[in-house]
Amino acid sequence: MDAEERVRSNMALVHSCAQRFRGRGIEYDDLFQAGCLGLIKAAENFEESRGLRFSTYAVFLILGEMKLLFRKGGTVTMSRALRELSVKAARERDKFLQREGRQPSIGELAEILGVEPEQAAQALEASQPALSLTDSGEDGGGQTDVAVDSGEDAALERLSLRQAVQELAPRDRNIVYLRYCKSSTQTETARRLGMTQVQVSRREKVILQQLRLKLAE
Repeated sequence: MDAEERVRSNMALVHSCAQRFRGRGIEYDDLFQAGCLGLIKAAENFEESRGLRFSTYAVFLILGEMKLLFRKGGTVTMSRALRELSVKAARERDKFLQREGRQPSIGELAEILGVEPEQAAQALEASQPALSLTDSGEDGGGQTDVAVDSGEDAALERLSLRQAVQELAPRDRNIVYLRYCKSSTQTETARRLGMTQVQVSRREKVILQQLRLKLAE
């Protein structure tokens, strides 16, 4: 599967990630656009030989772009050059479709535009309106559910938890590892880490609260 196919077949993952940040001060369309940039980067840099699932790799980059958007405190900025290229990309894509009866590949579009495939992919994504989850039809009357593989949702939750644990202090990571990966008791954990059982108990409560807050971000 090439980069273009990976992008097309994993758009639902972008929606799944964007849902985590919905209603937190940034428009869904901007979250979606940031996520698309992360997905494109993942598709272009993914190395199957490493034995990692693409969705596992992509979710980190998708969430990273969305979190970067929050840190910037605004919308995804699009340069004038990219806006102009996106308009041209959409126009050339339509011409190709009428002429050949099919959509051009990223490589074909890049050749027509005289740019690198990465630029063509970004321009093409920028020209696409984000899918609205609000049904504007007269009979819709509410949100439209986006079909997302439940397996991808589960993977997203696991990856988010793993990322949150990695951000803990080394001793706290050890506590989590011993208590929840090795199923050690608090007494056994205390002995391994040179702590008392009471210290482990108190610290464990703090860690769990930190993780809850991280996952709720």
